[in-house]
Amino acid sequence: MFMHNKRLQYTVRVSEPNPRLACMLLEQFGGADGELAAAMRYFTQALGEEDPGRKDMLLDIATEELSHLEVIGSIVAMLNKGLKAQLSEAQQDEAELFAMVGQFGTSAKESLLFGGGPALVDSAGVPWTAAYIDTRSEPTADLRSNIAAEARAKIVYERLINITDDPGIKEALGFLMTREVAHQKSFEKALYSIENNFPPGKLPGIEQFANVYVNTSQGEGDETGPWNSGEQWERIDDLEQTMPIDDGDGTATVVLGKEDKAALTQLMLRGESATDKDPTTGADLGAGPGAGKTKQIEEID
Repeated sequence: MFMHNKRLQYTVRVSEPNPRLACMLLEQFGGADGELAAAMRYFTQALGEEDPGRKDMLLDIATEELSHLEVIGSIVAMLNKGLKAQLSEAQQDEAELFAMVGQFGTSAKESLLFGGGPALVDSAGVPWTAAYIDTRSEPTADLRSNIAAEARAKIVYERLINITDDPGIKEALGFLMTREVAHQKSFEKALYSIENNFPPGKLPGIEQFANVYVNTSQGEGDETGPWNSGEQWERIDDLEQTMPIDDGDGTATVVLGKEDKAALTQLMLRGESATDKDPTTGADLGAGPGAGKTKQIEEID
Protein backbone atom coordinates (compact mmCIF):
# COMPACT_ATOMS: atom_id res chain seq x y z
CA MET A 1 0.00 0.00 0.00
CA PHE A 2 1.31 3.41 -0.94
CA MET A 3 0.33 6.72 0.64
CA HIS A 4 1.31 10.07 -0.83
CA ASN A 5 2.32 13.11 1.20
CA LYS A 6 1.80 16.28 -0.83
CA ARG A 7 4.95 17.86 0.57
CA LEU A 8 8.10 17.17 -1.43
CA GLN A 9 11.07 15.50 0.22
CA TYR A 10 13.09 18.58 -0.73
CA THR A 11 11.71 22.07 -1.37
CA VAL A 12 11.79 23.14 -5.03
CA ARG A 13 12.71 26.78 -5.67
CA VAL A 14 13.05 27.82 -9.31
CA SER A 15 14.21 31.38 -10.07
CA GLU A 16 12.84 31.59 -13.62
CA PRO A 17 11.50 29.40 -16.44
CA ASN A 18 14.14 27.64 -18.52
CA PRO A 19 12.77 25.04 -20.98
CA ARG A 20 16.23 24.05 -22.18
CA LEU A 21 17.33 23.11 -18.68
CA ALA A 22 14.01 21.31 -18.19
CA CYS A 23 14.77 19.19 -21.24
CA MET A 24 18.17 18.22 -19.82
CA LEU A 25 16.66 17.37 -16.44
CA LEU A 26 14.35 14.86 -18.14
CA GLU A 27 17.40 12.60 -18.24
CA GLN A 28 16.86 12.04 -14.51
CA PHE A 29 13.08 11.73 -14.92
CA GLY A 30 12.63 9.24 -17.74
CA GLY A 31 16.21 8.39 -18.68
CA ALA A 32 18.22 5.19 -18.29
CA ASP A 33 19.91 6.37 -15.08
CA GLY A 34 16.95 8.38 -13.84
CA GLU A 35 14.79 8.14 -10.75
CA LEU A 36 11.98 6.07 -12.31
CA ALA A 37 14.45 3.46 -13.51
CA ALA A 38 15.98 3.31 -10.03
CA ALA A 39 12.60 3.01 -8.31
CA MET A 40 11.45 0.20 -10.60
CA ARG A 41 14.78 -1.63 -10.33
CA TYR A 42 14.73 -1.68 -6.53
CA PHE A 43 10.99 -2.26 -6.20
CA THR A 44 11.01 -5.34 -8.41
CA GLN A 45 14.11 -6.63 -6.67
CA ALA A 46 12.37 -6.21 -3.31
CA LEU A 47 9.35 -8.22 -4.42
CA GLY A 48 11.57 -11.19 -5.28
CA GLU A 49 13.97 -10.86 -2.33
CA GLU A 50 14.03 -13.68 0.23
CA ASP A 51 16.21 -11.99 2.83
CA PRO A 52 14.02 -9.81 5.11
CA GLY A 53 16.75 -7.23 5.70
CA ARG A 54 17.51 -6.66 2.04
CA LYS A 55 13.80 -6.69 1.20
CA ASP A 56 13.13 -3.91 3.71
CA MET A 57 16.09 -1.85 2.45
CA LEU A 58 15.08 -2.21 -1.20
CA LEU A 59 11.48 -1.17 -0.48
CA ASP A 60 12.69 1.86 1.49
CA ILE A 61 15.06 3.01 -1.24
CA ALA A 62 12.61 2.25 -4.07
CA THR A 63 9.95 4.36 -2.38
CA GLU A 64 12.40 7.19 -1.77
CA GLU A 65 13.38 7.10 -5.45
CA LEU A 66 9.72 7.75 -6.30
CA SER A 67 9.88 10.84 -4.10
CA HIS A 68 12.99 11.92 -6.02
CA LEU A 69 11.08 11.41 -9.26
CA GLU A 70 8.49 13.80 -7.87
CA VAL A 71 11.15 16.39 -7.05
CA ILE A 72 12.68 16.21 -10.54
CA GLY A 73 9.25 16.26 -12.19
CA SER A 74 8.29 19.33 -10.17
CA ILE A 75 11.46 21.15 -11.22
CA VAL A 76 10.79 20.28 -14.87
CA ALA A 77 7.20 21.51 -14.58
CA MET A 78 8.32 24.80 -13.00
CA LEU A 79 11.00 25.37 -15.62
CA ASN A 80 8.42 24.82 -18.38
CA LYS A 81 5.70 27.09 -16.94
CA GLY A 82 6.31 29.86 -19.46
CA LEU A 83 6.47 27.54 -22.45
CA LYS A 84 3.34 25.69 -21.35
CA ALA A 85 1.37 28.92 -20.94
CA GLN A 86 2.42 30.34 -24.29
CA LEU A 87 1.68 27.12 -26.18
CA SER A 88 -1.74 26.82 -24.55
CA GLU A 89 -2.88 30.42 -24.80
CA ALA A 90 -0.98 31.56 -27.93
CA GLN A 91 -0.51 35.11 -26.69
CA GLN A 92 2.57 35.43 -28.88
CA ASP A 93 2.43 35.36 -32.67
CA GLU A 94 3.13 32.22 -34.69
CA ALA A 95 6.76 33.05 -35.48
CA GLU A 96 7.61 33.63 -31.82
CA LEU A 97 5.91 30.39 -30.76
CA PHE A 98 7.65 28.45 -33.52
CA ALA A 99 11.01 29.78 -32.38
CA MET A 100 10.20 29.00 -28.76
CA VAL A 101 9.61 25.32 -29.52
CA GLY A 102 13.08 24.83 -30.97
CA GLN A 103 15.37 27.48 -29.57
CA PHE A 104 15.62 26.02 -26.10
CA GLY A 105 16.95 22.65 -27.25
CA THR A 106 13.69 20.93 -26.37
CA SER A 107 12.33 18.20 -28.59
CA ALA A 108 9.21 18.88 -30.61
CA LYS A 109 7.58 15.94 -28.84
CA GLU A 110 8.19 17.47 -25.42
CA SER A 111 6.83 20.83 -26.49
CA LEU A 112 3.92 19.87 -28.73
CA LEU A 113 2.76 16.46 -27.54
CA PHE A 114 3.37 16.93 -23.82
CA GLY A 115 2.81 20.68 -23.74
CA GLY A 116 5.88 21.30 -21.64
CA GLY A 117 4.75 18.93 -18.91
CA PRO A 118 7.14 16.37 -17.40
CA ALA A 119 6.94 13.27 -19.58
CA LEU A 120 8.54 9.86 -19.11
CA VAL A 121 11.18 10.46 -21.75
CA ASP A 122 14.87 11.26 -21.63
CA SER A 123 16.52 14.49 -22.74
CA ALA A 124 16.36 13.35 -26.39
CA GLY A 125 12.65 12.51 -26.22
CA VAL A 126 13.21 8.73 -26.11
CA PRO A 127 10.40 7.07 -24.08
CA TRP A 128 11.22 5.32 -20.83
CA THR A 129 11.49 1.55 -21.18
CA ALA A 130 11.64 -1.39 -18.81
CA ALA A 131 14.74 -2.47 -20.75
CA TYR A 132 16.62 -0.09 -18.44
CA ILE A 133 16.05 -2.57 -15.60
CA ASP A 134 18.81 -5.20 -15.45
CA THR A 135 17.74 -7.22 -12.39
CA ARG A 136 18.84 -10.88 -12.34
CA SER A 137 17.25 -11.98 -9.01
CA GLU A 138 20.69 -12.82 -7.64
CA PRO A 139 21.62 -10.43 -4.80
CA THR A 140 25.39 -10.62 -5.35
CA ALA A 141 24.87 -9.52 -8.96
CA ASP A 142 21.97 -7.12 -8.42
CA LEU A 143 23.60 -5.24 -5.55
CA ARG A 144 26.69 -4.62 -7.67
CA SER A 145 24.47 -3.36 -10.47
CA ASN A 146 22.66 -1.12 -7.98
CA ILE A 147 25.96 0.32 -6.77
CA ALA A 148 26.92 1.10 -10.36
CA ALA A 149 23.49 2.61 -11.07
CA GLU A 150 23.80 4.97 -8.09
CA ALA A 151 27.31 5.93 -9.21
CA ARG A 152 26.09 6.72 -12.75
CA ALA A 153 23.17 8.77 -11.45
CA LYS A 154 25.51 10.71 -9.15
CA ILE A 155 27.71 11.65 -12.12
CA VAL A 156 24.69 12.80 -14.17
CA TYR A 157 23.57 15.01 -11.26
CA GLU A 158 27.07 16.50 -11.08
CA ARG A 159 26.89 17.45 -14.75
CA LEU A 160 23.41 18.93 -14.36
CA ILE A 161 24.57 21.01 -11.38
CA ASN A 162 27.47 22.33 -13.46
CA ILE A 163 25.20 23.69 -16.22
CA THR A 164 22.79 25.75 -14.12
CA ASP A 165 23.28 28.95 -12.16
CA ASP A 166 19.86 28.78 -10.50
CA PRO A 167 20.68 28.51 -6.77
CA GLY A 168 17.43 26.77 -5.83
CA ILE A 169 17.88 24.12 -8.52
CA LYS A 170 21.53 23.64 -7.56
CA GLU A 171 20.49 22.98 -3.97
CA ALA A 172 17.78 20.50 -4.94
CA LEU A 173 20.06 18.66 -7.36
CA GLY A 174 22.81 18.63 -4.74
CA PHE A 175 20.41 16.94 -2.32
CA LEU A 176 19.42 14.33 -4.91
CA MET A 177 23.06 13.73 -5.82
CA THR A 178 23.96 13.19 -2.18
CA ARG A 179 21.14 10.68 -1.70
CA GLU A 180 22.71 8.65 -4.52
CA VAL A 181 25.87 8.51 -2.39
CA ALA A 182 23.88 7.37 0.67
CA HIS A 183 22.11 4.66 -1.32
CA GLN A 184 25.40 3.41 -2.71
CA LYS A 185 26.70 3.05 0.85
CA SER A 186 23.62 1.04 1.84
CA PHE A 187 24.00 -1.27 -1.14
CA GLU A 188 27.72 -1.73 -0.39
CA LYS A 189 26.92 -2.70 3.21
CA ALA A 190 24.19 -5.10 2.07
CA LEU A 191 26.55 -6.72 -0.44
CA TYR A 192 29.32 -7.27 2.07
CA SER A 193 26.88 -8.55 4.69
CA ILE A 194 26.68 -11.61 2.42
CA GLU A 195 29.67 -13.60 3.66
CA ASN A 196 30.51 -15.30 0.36
CA ASN A 197 29.59 -12.63 -2.18
CA PHE A 198 32.29 -13.26 -4.79
CA PRO A 199 32.10 -14.66 -7.34
CA PRO A 200 28.40 -13.88 -7.81
CA GLY A 201 26.00 -16.82 -7.72
CA LYS A 202 26.38 -20.34 -6.41
CA LEU A 203 28.82 -22.12 -8.71
CA PRO A 204 32.55 -21.59 -8.08
CA GLY A 205 34.89 -20.59 -10.86
CA ILE A 206 37.18 -23.17 -12.46
CA GLU A 207 40.45 -22.90 -10.54
CA GLN A 208 42.51 -23.52 -13.67
CA PHE A 209 41.28 -20.27 -15.23
CA ALA A 210 40.33 -18.10 -12.26
CA ASN A 211 43.78 -16.54 -11.76
CA VAL A 212 44.84 -16.17 -15.41
CA TYR A 213 45.39 -12.75 -17.00
CA VAL A 214 45.81 -12.87 -20.78
CA ASN A 215 47.69 -9.95 -22.31
CA THR A 216 45.78 -9.99 -25.60
CA SER A 217 46.42 -6.34 -26.53
CA GLN A 218 50.16 -6.08 -27.01
CA GLY A 219 52.53 -3.39 -28.18
CA GLU A 220 53.32 0.16 -27.18
CA GLY A 221 51.24 1.11 -24.17
CA ASP A 222 51.48 -2.22 -22.33
CA GLU A 223 51.21 -1.56 -18.60
CA THR A 224 51.34 -3.66 -15.46
CA GLY A 225 49.52 -3.18 -12.20
CA PRO A 226 47.63 -5.07 -9.50
CA TRP A 227 44.96 -5.90 -12.06
CA ASN A 228 47.29 -8.04 -14.18
CA SER A 229 50.44 -8.87 -12.21
CA GLY A 230 51.54 -10.02 -8.79
CA GLU A 231 50.94 -13.12 -6.71
CA GLN A 232 47.24 -13.25 -7.58
CA TRP A 233 47.83 -13.59 -11.31
CA GLU A 234 49.31 -16.05 -13.74
CA ARG A 235 50.04 -13.67 -16.58
CA ILE A 236 50.18 -14.97 -20.14
CA ASP A 237 52.10 -12.88 -22.67
CA ASP A 238 52.77 -15.71 -25.14
CA LEU A 239 49.38 -15.92 -26.84
CA GLU A 240 50.17 -19.36 -28.21
CA GLN A 241 49.43 -20.57 -24.69
CA THR A 242 45.80 -19.49 -25.05
CA MET A 243 45.12 -21.29 -28.35
CA PRO A 244 43.55 -23.24 -26.76
CA ILE A 245 44.03 -22.71 -23.03
CA ASP A 246 42.38 -26.02 -22.16
CA ASP A 247 43.59 -29.52 -23.03
CA GLY A 248 41.59 -29.74 -26.26
CA ASP A 249 42.63 -29.11 -29.85
CA GLY A 250 40.78 -25.79 -30.20
CA THR A 251 38.26 -26.99 -32.77
CA ALA A 252 34.45 -27.01 -32.64
CA THR A 253 32.78 -30.41 -33.03
CA VAL A 254 29.30 -31.85 -32.74
CA VAL A 255 28.06 -35.45 -32.72
CA LEU A 256 25.35 -35.94 -35.37
CA GLY A 257 22.95 -38.75 -35.98
CA LYS A 258 23.02 -40.69 -39.25
CA GLU A 259 20.19 -38.73 -40.91
CA ASP A 260 21.53 -35.34 -39.87
CA LYS A 261 25.00 -36.28 -41.09
CA ALA A 262 23.65 -37.30 -44.51
CA ALA A 263 21.65 -34.07 -44.84
CA LEU A 264 24.67 -32.00 -43.83
CA THR A 265 26.85 -33.73 -46.44
CA GLN A 266 24.23 -32.97 -49.11
CA LEU A 267 24.13 -29.33 -47.99
CA MET A 268 27.91 -29.02 -48.18
CA LEU A 269 28.06 -30.55 -51.67
CA ARG A 270 25.30 -28.26 -52.96
CA GLY A 271 27.12 -25.14 -51.83
CA GLU A 272 30.66 -26.30 -52.47
CA SER A 273 33.10 -23.71 -53.86
CA ALA A 274 34.81 -24.42 -57.19
CA THR A 275 38.36 -23.38 -56.26
CA ASP A 276 39.77 -24.26 -59.70
CA LYS A 277 37.64 -21.69 -61.55
CA ASP A 278 37.84 -17.90 -61.77
CA PRO A 279 34.42 -16.67 -62.91
CA THR A 280 33.84 -13.20 -64.36
CA THR A 281 31.81 -11.10 -61.92
CA GLY A 282 29.88 -7.86 -62.05
CA ALA A 283 32.83 -6.10 -60.45
CA ASP A 284 34.98 -7.21 -63.40
CA LEU A 285 32.44 -6.10 -66.00
CA GLY A 286 31.86 -2.67 -64.47
CA ALA A 287 35.38 -1.96 -63.27
CA GLY A 288 36.58 1.61 -63.64
CA PRO A 289 39.26 3.84 -62.10
CA GLY A 290 39.84 3.01 -58.44
CA ALA A 291 38.47 -0.53 -58.69
CA GLY A 292 41.83 -2.10 -58.00
CA LYS A 293 42.96 -5.27 -59.72
CA THR A 294 40.14 -7.06 -61.58
CA LYS A 295 39.92 -9.85 -64.11
CA GLN A 296 40.85 -8.74 -67.59
CA ILE A 297 37.90 -9.03 -69.99
CA GLU A 298 38.72 -10.01 -73.56
CA GLU A 299 36.99 -7.90 -76.19
CA ILE A 300 35.01 -9.86 -78.79
CA ASP A 301 35.08 -8.51 -82.35
